[in-house]
Amino acid sequence: MATSRTLRRIALSGALLVIGAALPTTTTGARTDTESTVATVATGAAPARAGRPTSAVDRVADFYGAYIDILYDSGRSRLSDSLRTHYLTPGLRRDLARWEAEHSMDGVLRDKGVPIAWEVVYNDSGMGHCWTRATLTWQDTASRTHRTRLMIQSDLATLLISGIRSGT
Repeated sequence: MATSRTLRRIALSGALLVIGAALPTTTTGARTDTESTVATVATGAAPARAGRPTSAVDRVADFYGAYIDILYDSGRSRLSDSLRTHYLTPGLRRDLARWEAEHSMDGVLRDKGVPIAWEVVYNDSGMGHCWTRATLTWQDTASRTHRTRLMIQSDLATLLISGIRSGT
């Protein structure tokens, strides 16, 4: 039989859920580190996410989104290596291995650690290639961030990423 203390806890939890559902929420979409590490859900006029598997720009965005999610969740692993195999040309993977050995950083991100946000936009295309600009946002301290800007080259025939370089 439930004790009165247990019943009070259940009633309090239910009341907090009802009050919490009625309160306005923010549209930050940022992940917060609270006791339960609950992700804040964007609820306002958040932009829709869409894409096409035939778009080089969408594929770059898909790759960076998935790659950053994996690194954030579990670090470099077989899954992140599988993503590299799926989205990057063999030549780029060899170049990244050399670059990473020389710089002791992740060649895809051109930095250490994991960014807190990413953005990919179309830049230019021609001669069988598409160039997109990726902006990665990094958290330095609680109130300071910095950004890394990358130029990403994709082969239009295969839609594979064939080049990554620092730049705007």
